[in-house]
Amino acid sequence: MEVELSHERVHARDCEESEENDHVMVDVIRRNIVVAGDLDEDQGARLLALAKRCPVHRSLEGGPTIVSNLEVVRK
Repeated sequence: MEVELSHERVHARDCEESEENDHVMVDVIRRNIVVAGDLDEDQGARLLALAKRCPVHRSLEGGPTIVSNLEVVRK
């Protein structure tokens, strides 16, 4: 398993996850979770649910917008 994070500041109007007005800059943290092996949809959904309960995620949740992506690599 591998987790990649990226951060950027964008105008709120350019961020589909934001409900802020157009003149506001927002922080966007993108989280990409890569899993090697077999993972069905239910397991993927459970993994994303657990990722949202991570203490770091919960600490940041009140501020920046966090966008997660789950990538399953089948071998």
